Amino acid sequence: MPALQDTAGAAHGSYGSDEAGLICGYLFDPGAAQPAQVVQSAQAAEWLARIDDAPIDGRYMWLHFNLGHAQAERWLERHAGLSELFFETLHEGLHSTRIERADDSLIAVINDVHFEFSFEPSDISTLWISVGPRLVVTARTHPLRSVDGLRTAVKAGDVPRSTAELLEHLLRVQADMLVDIVRGVTSRIDDVEDELLAGRLDHKRARLGVSRRLLVRLQRLLAPEPSALFRLLQRPPPWMTELDAQELRGSTEAFSEVLRDMGGLQERIKLLQEEVAANVNEETNRSLFVLTVVTVLALPINITAGLFGMNVGGIPLAEHKSGFWIVVAVVTAFTAIAAWIAFRKKS
Repeated sequence: MPALQDTAGAAHGSYGSDEAGLICGYLFDPGAAQPAQVVQSAQAAEWLARIDDAPIDGRYMWLHFNLGHAQAERWLERHAGLSELFFETLHEGLHSTRIERADDSLIAVINDVHFEFSFEPSDISTLWISVGPRLVVTARTHPLRSVDGLRTAVKAGDVPRSTAELLEHLLRVQADMLVDIVRGVTSRIDDVEDELLAGRLDHKRARLGVSRRLLVRLQRLLAPEPSALFRLLQRPPPWMTELDAQELRGSTEAFSEVLRDMGGLQERIKLLQEEVAANVNEETNRSLFVLTVVTVLALPINITAGLFGMNVGGIPLAEHKSGFWIVVAVVTAFTAIAAWIAFRKKS
């Protein structure tokens, strides 16, 4: 079979895709001391058409598709020979992270953050993966960080020895991305905590709420289903070596460590939210007390002014030459008594 030429189109240098929805494609030859060859959809279709007749020489292909392209799923159905479970998974609407076995291949569903991630819970999308002995297919609707990190590593010369190791590389890159997210959220929480200790509340409750919702959604979507992974590791496909199974197990353990860190960070955010709420309640109570004291202190003069303001006969001290000062003294005395009662209860 003639060697594939390294003729990357413009789609390989950007987040666009070619006429089949292919964002990037690589042909790996672990036995050769050379980087992966870049392939386009036409070359990939030609290689896949001859894959059954080609000798098993360790070569395999990785194809990454944009599901937003109208031709992507149609091309996969026509040329890739994927399991029906893969296409069912694309449309089932269940986005929990899992890895399952389907006949002689693996079907993985992974949730990752968008390439332009801005620490918003909505910046999370799903990546669908099919892993066979000689073909890895990844598909997404939005640009994702983990796939971009893996593609960068491949372009730098990284050549995984098998399709299972390519999947493990992708999971490890995603775990590293999650570590960066946890560090970023931790830095944001540190800033909020410092400002809280300095007495500058501002709008920190809203920022804490956004960070907590982000971590909750990441933890809910990224936590792998333990039963599915257990079944996979207990009965892996025949083409998966013991070393591949161990590395896959190690990558899931890295996920578990990151998820534990997320859980601890959520508890820290919860405590900060409670502290902020307590400070807000204290400020509210202080304001209510001041308002109450002002109302109580103004009560005697308001009552007196109301009584003496009635235009009726018989108003006391109306003809007395010192009547005004007598009324002022009475009002002052009652105001002083009210102030003493209010501040005595406060103390």
